[in-house]
Amino acid sequence: MNTSPFNWSLVQSFLAALDQGSLLGAARVLRTSQPTVGRHIAELETQLGVVLFERTGRGLQPTPVALQLAESARAMEAGAHQLARSVSGAEAGVAGTVRITASQPVACVLLPPVLARMRQALPDVQVELVASNEVANLLRREADIALRMVRPGQASLVARRIGTVTLGAYAHRDYLRRKGTPRQPSDLLQHELVGADRNEDILRGFMALGTAVERQHFAFRTDDLIAYWEGVRAGLGIGFVADYVARTDPGVVPVLPQLPLPELPIWLTVHREIRTSRKIRAVYDFLAQEVPHGL
Repeated sequence: MNTSPFNWSLVQSFLAALDQGSLLGAARVLRTSQPTVGRHIAELETQLGVVLFERTGRGLQPTPVALQLAESARAMEAGAHQLARSVSGAEAGVAGTVRITASQPVACVLLPPVLARMRQALPDVQVELVASNEVANLLRREADIALRMVRPGQASLVARRIGTVTLGAYAHRDYLRRKGTPRQPSDLLQHELVGADRNEDILRGFMALGTAVERQHFAFRTDDLIAYWEGVRAGLGIGFVADYVARTDPGVVPVLPQLPLPELPIWLTVHREIRTSRKIRAVYDFLAQEVPHGL
Protein backbone atom coordinates (compact mmCIF):
# COMPACT_ATOMS: atom_id res chain seq x y z
CA MET A 1 0.00 0.00 0.00
CA ASN A 2 1.18 3.52 -0.84
CA THR A 3 2.33 5.41 2.29
CA SER A 4 2.07 8.96 0.92
CA PRO A 5 0.03 11.47 2.99
CA PHE A 6 -3.67 10.78 2.83
CA ASN A 7 -5.79 13.29 0.90
CA TRP A 8 -9.36 13.80 2.22
CA SER A 9 -10.59 15.03 -1.17
CA LEU A 10 -9.96 11.55 -2.56
CA VAL A 11 -12.58 10.15 -0.18
CA GLN A 12 -15.04 12.88 -1.15
CA SER A 13 -14.66 11.95 -4.82
CA PHE A 14 -14.99 8.24 -3.99
CA LEU A 15 -18.25 8.73 -2.08
CA ALA A 16 -19.69 11.03 -4.72
CA ALA A 17 -18.90 8.53 -7.47
CA LEU A 18 -20.37 5.73 -5.38
CA ASP A 19 -23.60 7.66 -4.78
CA GLN A 20 -23.99 9.05 -8.29
CA GLY A 21 -22.84 5.99 -10.25
CA SER A 22 -20.73 7.99 -12.70
CA LEU A 23 -17.77 10.36 -12.84
CA LEU A 24 -19.93 13.02 -14.46
CA GLY A 25 -22.57 12.82 -11.75
CA ALA A 26 -19.90 12.98 -9.04
CA ALA A 27 -18.31 16.01 -10.71
CA ARG A 28 -21.65 17.82 -10.73
CA VAL A 29 -22.24 17.16 -7.04
CA LEU A 30 -18.73 18.27 -6.09
CA ARG A 31 -18.76 21.17 -8.54
CA THR A 32 -15.52 20.09 -10.12
CA SER A 33 -14.46 18.48 -13.41
CA GLN A 34 -14.95 14.88 -14.48
CA PRO A 35 -11.19 14.34 -15.06
CA THR A 36 -10.48 15.59 -11.53
CA VAL A 37 -12.86 13.03 -10.01
CA GLY A 38 -11.37 10.29 -12.17
CA ARG A 39 -7.87 11.28 -11.09
CA HIS A 40 -8.87 11.26 -7.44
CA ILE A 41 -10.34 7.77 -7.66
CA ALA A 42 -7.29 6.45 -9.51
CA GLU A 43 -5.03 7.97 -6.86
CA LEU A 44 -7.10 6.47 -4.04
CA GLU A 45 -6.99 3.05 -5.71
CA THR A 46 -3.22 3.38 -5.93
CA GLN A 47 -2.89 4.42 -2.29
CA LEU A 48 -5.10 1.59 -1.07
CA GLY A 49 -3.81 -0.97 -3.55
CA VAL A 50 -7.31 -2.03 -4.58
CA VAL A 51 -9.78 -1.59 -7.44
CA LEU A 52 -12.81 0.43 -6.35
CA PHE A 53 -14.87 0.60 -9.53
CA GLU A 54 -15.35 -1.37 -12.71
CA ARG A 55 -15.89 0.96 -15.65
CA THR A 56 -18.87 -0.21 -17.69
CA GLY A 57 -20.92 1.26 -20.51
CA ARG A 58 -23.58 2.24 -17.96
CA GLY A 59 -21.22 4.03 -15.59
CA LEU A 60 -19.27 2.91 -12.55
CA GLN A 61 -19.91 -0.44 -10.89
CA PRO A 62 -18.52 -0.55 -7.32
CA THR A 63 -16.43 -3.58 -6.46
CA PRO A 64 -17.07 -5.55 -3.25
CA VAL A 65 -14.02 -3.83 -1.75
CA ALA A 66 -15.55 -0.42 -2.48
CA LEU A 67 -18.77 -1.39 -0.73
CA GLN A 68 -16.80 -2.58 2.28
CA LEU A 69 -14.85 0.67 2.46
CA ALA A 70 -17.94 2.85 2.02
CA GLU A 71 -19.02 2.62 5.66
CA SER A 72 -15.64 3.76 6.95
CA ALA A 73 -15.50 6.50 4.33
CA ARG A 74 -18.91 7.81 5.35
CA ALA A 75 -17.88 7.82 9.00
CA MET A 76 -14.81 9.85 8.02
CA GLU A 77 -17.02 12.25 6.02
CA ALA A 78 -19.43 12.67 8.93
CA GLY A 79 -16.54 13.37 11.29
CA ALA A 80 -15.08 16.01 9.00
CA HIS A 81 -18.44 17.74 8.61
CA GLN A 82 -19.06 17.63 12.36
CA LEU A 83 -15.66 19.18 13.04
CA ALA A 84 -16.30 22.03 10.61
CA ARG A 85 -19.78 22.65 11.98
CA SER A 86 -18.58 22.64 15.56
CA VAL A 87 -16.08 25.38 14.80
CA SER A 88 -18.45 27.59 12.80
CA GLY A 89 -21.79 26.88 14.43
CA ALA A 90 -22.24 25.44 17.89
CA GLU A 91 -19.30 27.28 19.42
CA ALA A 92 -20.62 30.58 18.12
CA GLY A 93 -23.58 30.47 20.50
CA VAL A 94 -26.21 30.90 17.78
CA ALA A 95 -29.73 30.56 19.21
CA GLY A 96 -33.37 31.24 18.39
CA THR A 97 -36.08 30.22 15.93
CA VAL A 98 -35.67 30.24 12.15
CA ARG A 99 -38.66 29.70 9.87
CA ILE A 100 -37.93 27.90 6.59
CA THR A 101 -40.30 27.46 3.67
CA ALA A 102 -39.88 24.97 0.83
CA SER A 103 -41.91 23.00 -1.67
CA GLN A 104 -43.57 19.82 -0.42
CA PRO A 105 -41.02 17.31 -1.78
CA VAL A 106 -38.12 19.42 -0.53
CA ALA A 107 -39.75 19.90 2.87
CA CYS A 108 -40.84 16.27 3.28
CA VAL A 109 -37.99 14.34 1.64
CA LEU A 110 -34.89 16.44 1.12
CA LEU A 111 -34.72 18.66 4.19
CA PRO A 112 -35.41 16.37 7.21
CA PRO A 113 -32.00 14.58 7.13
CA VAL A 114 -30.27 17.91 6.52
CA LEU A 115 -32.10 19.45 9.46
CA ALA A 116 -31.16 16.48 11.63
CA ARG A 117 -27.50 17.24 10.93
CA MET A 118 -28.11 20.91 11.57
CA ARG A 119 -29.58 20.03 14.95
CA GLN A 120 -26.18 18.63 15.91
CA ALA A 121 -24.34 21.66 14.55
CA LEU A 122 -26.70 24.35 15.86
CA PRO A 123 -28.32 22.77 18.93
CA ASP A 124 -29.82 26.04 20.18
CA VAL A 125 -31.64 26.83 16.93
CA GLN A 126 -35.27 25.77 16.57
CA VAL A 127 -36.71 25.30 13.08
CA GLU A 128 -40.25 25.97 11.87
CA LEU A 129 -40.76 24.32 8.48
CA VAL A 130 -43.53 25.45 6.12
CA ALA A 131 -44.34 23.37 3.02
CA SER A 132 -45.38 26.01 0.50
CA ASN A 133 -44.50 27.29 -2.98
CA GLU A 134 -45.57 30.88 -2.39
CA VAL A 135 -42.80 33.39 -3.07
CA ALA A 136 -44.79 35.92 -1.02
CA ASN A 137 -43.88 34.12 2.18
CA LEU A 138 -40.58 35.99 2.48
CA LEU A 139 -41.97 39.31 1.36
CA ARG A 140 -44.66 39.17 4.05
CA ARG A 141 -42.01 38.00 6.53
CA GLU A 142 -43.91 34.74 7.01
CA ALA A 143 -40.61 32.91 6.65
CA ASP A 144 -36.93 33.75 7.08
CA ILE A 145 -35.41 31.45 4.45
CA ALA A 146 -36.87 29.77 1.38
CA LEU A 147 -35.73 26.95 -0.89
CA ARG A 148 -37.35 27.29 -4.30
CA MET A 149 -37.09 25.94 -7.84
CA VAL A 150 -37.43 29.41 -9.36
CA ARG A 151 -35.35 32.51 -8.74
CA PRO A 152 -37.44 35.31 -7.20
CA GLY A 153 -37.34 38.58 -9.06
CA GLN A 154 -37.93 40.91 -6.13
CA ALA A 155 -34.98 43.21 -5.43
CA SER A 156 -35.48 42.87 -1.67
CA LEU A 157 -34.70 39.13 -1.81
CA VAL A 158 -31.23 37.63 -2.10
CA ALA A 159 -31.07 34.30 -3.96
CA ARG A 160 -28.18 31.87 -4.23
CA ARG A 161 -28.24 28.83 -6.50
CA ILE A 162 -27.08 25.87 -4.42
CA GLY A 163 -27.96 22.84 -6.52
CA THR A 164 -29.89 21.17 -9.30
CA VAL A 165 -32.83 18.76 -9.25
CA THR A 166 -33.12 16.25 -12.09
CA LEU A 167 -36.47 14.83 -13.15
CA GLY A 168 -37.52 11.52 -14.63
CA ALA A 169 -40.51 9.52 -15.80
CA TYR A 170 -41.35 6.81 -13.27
CA ALA A 171 -43.87 4.07 -12.66
CA HIS A 172 -44.38 1.39 -10.05
CA ARG A 173 -43.33 -2.13 -10.98
CA ASP A 174 -46.91 -3.33 -10.41
CA TYR A 175 -48.22 -0.86 -12.98
CA LEU A 176 -45.60 -1.92 -15.55
CA ARG A 177 -46.46 -5.59 -14.97
CA ARG A 178 -50.08 -4.78 -15.75
CA LYS A 179 -49.63 -2.34 -18.60
CA GLY A 180 -46.19 -3.02 -20.05
CA THR A 181 -43.19 -0.70 -20.36
CA PRO A 182 -43.13 2.18 -22.88
CA ARG A 183 -40.21 1.98 -25.28
CA GLN A 184 -40.44 5.41 -26.92
CA PRO A 185 -42.04 8.73 -25.95
CA SER A 186 -45.04 8.24 -28.25
CA ASP A 187 -45.92 5.11 -26.26
CA LEU A 188 -46.88 7.32 -23.31
CA LEU A 189 -50.19 8.17 -24.95
CA GLN A 190 -51.13 4.51 -24.73
CA HIS A 191 -50.51 4.48 -20.97
CA GLU A 192 -52.24 5.81 -17.89
CA LEU A 193 -50.56 9.02 -16.85
CA VAL A 194 -50.37 10.93 -13.59
CA GLY A 195 -50.73 14.65 -14.20
CA ALA A 196 -51.39 18.01 -12.63
CA ASP A 197 -54.75 19.63 -12.01
CA ARG A 198 -54.38 23.37 -12.62
CA ASN A 199 -50.62 23.52 -13.08
CA GLU A 200 -49.76 23.23 -16.78
CA ASP A 201 -46.02 22.44 -16.56
CA ILE A 202 -46.50 18.81 -17.65
CA LEU A 203 -48.77 19.82 -20.54
CA ARG A 204 -46.14 22.31 -21.69
CA GLY A 205 -43.49 19.60 -21.36
CA PHE A 206 -45.39 17.35 -23.73
CA MET A 207 -45.78 20.25 -26.16
CA ALA A 208 -42.00 20.75 -26.08
CA LEU A 209 -41.64 17.09 -27.11
CA GLY A 210 -43.94 17.72 -30.05
CA THR A 211 -46.89 15.89 -28.53
CA ALA A 212 -50.19 17.62 -27.81
CA VAL A 213 -52.03 16.12 -24.84
CA GLU A 214 -55.22 17.10 -23.09
CA ARG A 215 -56.18 16.86 -19.43
CA GLN A 216 -58.22 13.77 -20.29
CA HIS A 217 -55.00 11.87 -21.04
CA PHE A 218 -54.21 11.89 -17.32
CA ALA A 219 -56.04 9.23 -15.34
CA PHE A 220 -55.14 10.96 -12.06
CA ARG A 221 -54.60 14.70 -11.64
CA THR A 222 -53.44 16.66 -8.61
CA ASP A 223 -51.36 19.75 -7.88
CA ASP A 224 -50.41 18.39 -4.46
CA LEU A 225 -46.89 17.09 -5.08
CA ILE A 226 -46.97 14.57 -2.25
CA ALA A 227 -50.33 13.20 -3.41
CA TYR A 228 -48.85 13.10 -6.93
CA TRP A 229 -45.90 11.01 -5.73
CA GLU A 230 -48.14 8.71 -3.73
CA GLY A 231 -50.27 8.21 -6.85
CA VAL A 232 -47.22 7.04 -8.77
CA ARG A 233 -46.21 4.78 -5.87
CA ALA A 234 -49.71 3.29 -5.77
CA GLY A 235 -49.51 2.29 -9.43
CA LEU A 236 -51.97 4.83 -10.80
CA GLY A 237 -49.77 5.37 -13.84
CA ILE A 238 -46.58 6.91 -15.19
CA GLY A 239 -45.61 10.21 -13.58
CA PHE A 240 -42.83 12.77 -13.67
CA VAL A 241 -41.03 13.24 -10.38
CA ALA A 242 -37.69 14.38 -9.00
CA ASP A 243 -35.06 11.65 -9.07
CA TYR A 244 -34.21 12.18 -5.40
CA VAL A 245 -37.84 11.49 -4.47
CA ALA A 246 -38.10 8.41 -6.71
CA ARG A 247 -35.00 6.90 -5.10
CA THR A 248 -36.86 6.61 -1.79
CA ASP A 249 -38.99 3.70 -3.08
CA PRO A 250 -37.26 0.76 -4.81
CA GLY A 251 -40.64 -0.36 -6.15
CA VAL A 252 -40.76 2.72 -8.39
CA VAL A 253 -38.52 2.43 -11.45
CA PRO A 254 -37.52 4.82 -14.25
CA VAL A 255 -39.01 4.53 -17.72
CA LEU A 256 -37.91 6.25 -20.93
CA PRO A 257 -34.59 7.57 -19.56
CA GLN A 258 -34.00 9.18 -22.97
CA LEU A 259 -36.74 11.74 -22.34
CA PRO A 260 -35.15 15.24 -22.40
CA LEU A 261 -36.66 16.47 -19.16
CA PRO A 262 -35.49 19.83 -17.77
CA GLU A 263 -33.30 20.22 -14.72
CA LEU A 264 -34.58 22.50 -11.97
CA PRO A 265 -32.28 24.81 -10.02
CA ILE A 266 -32.50 25.03 -6.24
CA TRP A 267 -32.42 28.62 -5.05
CA LEU A 268 -31.72 29.44 -1.42
CA THR A 269 -33.47 32.75 -0.78
CA VAL A 270 -33.45 35.17 2.11
CA HIS A 271 -34.73 38.71 2.67
CA ARG A 272 -31.91 41.19 2.22
CA GLU A 273 -32.57 43.02 5.47
CA ILE A 274 -32.71 40.00 7.74
CA ARG A 275 -29.63 38.34 6.27
CA THR A 276 -27.67 40.25 8.87
CA SER A 277 -29.33 38.20 11.63
CA ARG A 278 -26.78 35.93 13.27
CA LYS A 279 -29.08 32.92 13.60
CA ILE A 280 -30.51 33.27 10.08
CA ARG A 281 -27.06 33.66 8.61
CA ALA A 282 -25.88 30.51 10.40
CA VAL A 283 -28.82 28.46 9.08
CA TYR A 284 -28.45 30.01 5.60
CA ASP A 285 -24.77 29.05 5.46
CA PHE A 286 -25.46 25.56 6.79
CA LEU A 287 -28.13 24.86 4.16
CA ALA A 288 -25.92 26.23 1.39
CA GLN A 289 -23.23 23.74 2.40
CA GLU A 290 -25.28 20.70 3.35
CA VAL A 291 -28.18 20.55 0.87
CA PRO A 292 -26.97 18.08 -1.80
CA HIS A 293 -25.87 19.98 -4.89
CA GLY A 294 -26.90 17.34 -7.41
CA LEU A 295 -30.18 15.43 -6.93
